[in-house]
Amino acid sequence: MKVVIFSLQLHTTSLPYPPKYANVWFVSNELIRTNIASGSPFEPLRGYSRAVQMGNHLFISGTTAMSAQGDVAHPGNAYKQTKEILSAVRNLLVKRGFSIADVVRTRLFVTNIVEWDDYARAHQEVFGSVRPASSMVQVAKLVDPRLVIEIELEAIRGASDVEDLRVEM
Repeated sequence: MKVVIFSLQLHTTSLPYPPKYANVWFVSNELIRTNIASGSPFEPLRGYSRAVQMGNHLFISGTTAMSAQGDVAHPGNAYKQTKEILSAVRNLLVKRGFSIADVVRTRLFVTNIVEWDDYARAHQEVFGSVRPASSMVQVAKLVDPRLVIEIELEAIRGASDVEDLRVEM
């Protein structure tokens, strides 16, 4: 068993007394950072990881319908590209011991907000009962003009273990 001890300096304004920074010490066998690569040629060029896992938290970088070889699935099709991406993301979640139900946040970057209902329909088909926090934002363009959507998400293992889902307004 690995035990990791590290210090994290937090900026805090909520303390009623100085200092403005507080050191927090963690002793854990869970908080080990794992950078996950997919083999995409963009990862080393831009200096990023396909995903980063810290214990029970998984952060998945922007994912498109482009393969590592540069092939684009369903060029220009909002619904099918969204489904393709969510299928790839589901596979990554499962490989890391998470499920779709553990997803707590999604961000959709789309090239044509007029097609929002196609993106939303595909998203709802996967996350309808999970209902993660989500944003959909139009962007000028993605790395390839055939791509119409990029999705990033965050998951927390165990988030699916809720007893009751309430929707408050």
